[in-house]
Amino acid sequence: MSNKALLVIDIQNDYFEKGKFPLWNTDRTLSNIKNLTTKANALNVPVFLVQHVSSAPKGMAPFFERGSHGVDIHPEIKQICSSAQVVEKHHADSFYQTNLENLLSKFDIDELLICGMMTQNCVTHTAMSKQAENYKVSIVEDCCTTTDEMIHNLALNAVSVRIPLINSSEAL
Repeated sequence: MSNKALLVIDIQNDYFEKGKFPLWNTDRTLSNIKNLTTKANALNVPVFLVQHVSSAPKGMAPFFERGSHGVDIHPEIKQICSSAQVVEKHHADSFYQTNLENLLSKFDIDELLICGMMTQNCVTHTAMSKQAENYKVSIVEDCCTTTDEMIHNLALNAVSVRIPLINSSEAL
């Protein structure tokens, strides 16, 4: 039996309406992630929230500036996942120079369900990370989004030869 964890990447205010870099399909993606995290909580599957924080000097970040409203994890996700571990990152790969691998080992995790924003960047880079090779990894495709539908679909198609794609209804 595997020990699954749900990794929710960059569900942050700047990617939503009125944020500094709003993405495509965020309302539906948020709804799907809320359903999935609620299910994970009910099944005692650990949820890890990854938060990108720009390393650019103050006032120079296009978005995700430390201390800004935009860098905050979406409040509806924070409410559902109030006890989730938060992993701060500064690169596309959620493992790179973070404590993610240490946290996963504390929970004896061997399977990762990955979702979040942006599909072609942080989601795929985390799923294909060298450190991710230590886990059975799947991308929850209906819980991801990016700048537009075409880029989202191209990224999922490209990564699908290496990483299984699943729907949130079959994830847990």
